[in-house]
Amino acid sequence: MPEPTPDQPQPQPAPVSLRSVFTNNLPNILEHFGISLVVSTYQAGRVILIRKDGEGINTHFQDFNKPMGIAGDGLRLTVGGQNTVWYFRNMPAVAPKLEPKGRHDACYLPRQIHVTGDIDIHELAWGGKDDLWIVNTRFGCLCNLDHDHSFTPKWRPHFITGLAPEDRCHLNGLAMLEGRPKYVTALGETDVAGGWRQNKRSGGVLMDVDTNTVLLRGLSMPHSPRIYGGRLWLLESGQGSIAWVDLPSRTWRTVAQVPGFTRGVDFAGPLAFIGLSQVRESAVFSGIPLVERLEERTCGVWVVNIQTGETVAFLRFEEGVQEIFAVQVVPARFPAMLQFGDEFINHSYVLPDEALKDVPAVLQAAVPAVAPPEGFEAEFQAGLAALEREDFAQAQAHLEEARKLAPDRSETYNNIGNVFFQQNRMEEAMREYRRALKLLANYPDAHMNLGMALMKVGDLPQGFREFEHRWQTKQFTPLQCPQPRWDGRPMLEQTLLVHTEQGAGDAIQFIRYLPMVKERAGRILLAAPEPLQDLFRTIAGWDDIIGAGSLHASAFDAYIPLLSLPSIFGTALDTIPAQIPYLAAPPDRAIDLAQLDARNPQPSTLHPRPASPLRVGVAWAGSPSQGNDHNRSARLADLTPLLAVEGVEWYSLQMGEKAGELEDGEPGTIRDMRPYIKDWADTAAIVSQLDLVISVDTGVVHLAGALGKPVWVLLCHAADYRWLMDRSDSPWYPTARLFRQQHAKDWAPVMVEAAVALRDLIST
Repeated sequence: MPEPTPDQPQPQPAPVSLRSVFTNNLPNILEHFGISLVVSTYQAGRVILIRKDGEGINTHFQDFNKPMGIAGDGLRLTVGGQNTVWYFRNMPAVAPKLEPKGRHDACYLPRQIHVTGDIDIHELAWGGKDDLWIVNTRFGCLCNLDHDHSFTPKWRPHFITGLAPEDRCHLNGLAMLEGRPKYVTALGETDVAGGWRQNKRSGGVLMDVDTNTVLLRGLSMPHSPRIYGGRLWLLESGQGSIAWVDLPSRTWRTVAQVPGFTRGVDFAGPLAFIGLSQVRESAVFSGIPLVERLEERTCGVWVVNIQTGETVAFLRFEEGVQEIFAVQVVPARFPAMLQFGDEFINHSYVLPDEALKDVPAVLQAAVPAVAPPEGFEAEFQAGLAALEREDFAQAQAHLEEARKLAPDRSETYNNIGNVFFQQNRMEEAMREYRRALKLLANYPDAHMNLGMALMKVGDLPQGFREFEHRWQTKQFTPLQCPQPRWDGRPMLEQTLLVHTEQGAGDAIQFIRYLPMVKERAGRILLAAPEPLQDLFRTIAGWDDIIGAGSLHASAFDAYIPLLSLPSIFGTALDTIPAQIPYLAAPPDRAIDLAQLDARNPQPSTLHPRPASPLRVGVAWAGSPSQGNDHNRSARLADLTPLLAVEGVEWYSLQMGEKAGELEDGEPGTIRDMRPYIKDWADTAAIVSQLDLVISVDTGVVHLAGALGKPVWVLLCHAADYRWLMDRSDSPWYPTARLFRQQHAKDWAPVMVEAAVALRDLIST
């Protein structure tokens, strides 16, 4: 018998049961985003619907012959099998009739089957012209389907010289952009039958379909490329990891490793839903890093926060399922999936719009809502894609066309508002957000976006009130607990939980409210990430500080997120609590820069070290997981005009991957402080001894401002709401000076302006 491929096990009898366990928060996560998961397991021969069921999870399954790739949305669900493609269509009118009555909100009915022959179908994706794209692994190509042929080849890698059923490179993954195939993954770069097997450990590649070129080599069994949140993601299955691709530098950045062979991923908000397989002890999987790293592997769906790399929830199969291929998010809380032979199929009909006028009114009442006009979805998605790549003219043109086709779709107005927001056209942005809310009053994304626009123009009270809607959007996952959210009323005999949210910079900026909260609450329990805890011990107002993982629901009586405090206290521009410093370096952190300089002198290669240099800390990049990081972060090379200023001793406060740029610079120009920094308290100990901090918009500037140190903030063109518009100062930090880009992505004038200001400072 021939050796199976990583995605084609030897046939096994279907298991009799599917037993699973899950974390308590998984049902609430699905409920919050209004979604369910559709998972395929070819080993078990089933497609599984993972749905919230009360306080638990319901795993409903349907039998298929080796189901693998899934392409689905609110209207359709398509499944690729061993030699067939199954098409299903959502009929919402059928859902209320299913048992239990009133529970289902979607019902996918079978519409047709296409027989392809055994082409080893892997991933599927719908294109912008309603064309289905299939990864045809056996023939090493991308293909479409039509009524007259098994398949129609459309593209294959340049190194595959012939169309033959030989699985020469194990082409397996597909990412779409603007309705067209853009990136693919393969396990090898070979042109002989099964040739990819010779270097499965590190022979994987990522390719650009448009140019038919290899972008990345050295991947360990890559799978499931996806474009999401302005980034290209992929699973490195041989490592059991998820990573994002840094296309300019032709490398990838691992975000998280999980306890299984990763294959199949979809996203909602900041969360990735990743399929994990146990993988078998066979020649196919021998020698890959995952098998060497983990003796015990897991099968299930892991939920990872792509901003932090943390696992926040999971569903693990205990029995019946050992391998997963696809994970698909569908926008329904409790969908159903019917198969041929189900009684409902005999009495469920979908007719063209022009035929509905001949249907009696009493029957039309059961007809589902009319779909958007033809072409709307293509224009809308093209607008979103253009917005992601910051082509604002194209984004506006496509979205305006979508609005003409469907003038009652509130999401179009919201995204036109986003086009204006990213160009600093706040009045136009707010107009569009308000028009979206007229169409749909309870539209949390439009409320949140309106809030950020209002804050950016200085209307903090109304802005923070609108910003509270963030917890109803898919970008944020609220705390799930039985206790009420605090409304600001005194609770002097009770315990209040105050918890951080978003990034370290947000936490440092808004921790200033803690003493004000303490005046209204008897006991304050502060939940904060461990790297911030020692720093936050230097502010008054807390009784205990814990990590989120140590939080017990019985420990508090009410809770409040940190960024909700400005709204609680009715903060306006003239009432911002800006008394500084409100944080300090812990006294037990002994990092003496004078002694450090004496022990390790580093004369600059650019100019002689002055007798009494100005000590300046610098950082040029924030966390890559932040949504606007590609705009707000610079490169070390961009700081060249600043670094050339004489009379300065530079200290790098840069952490993370971007700190590696120091190794490419001139030795001695900047002192690398990474060896002395374990957490934010260490950074505070260093900053407290500096004369000035210069940084892009990241946590370092908030720390310097909170410590009362002079801080110069280098801002991108579409800066964050907290820096307002067209100001060179900040009401949040009296010691801050702002330097703003006048044109997007153009750092040169900003650095020159800051360099001139630095020379003036030294000369005074």
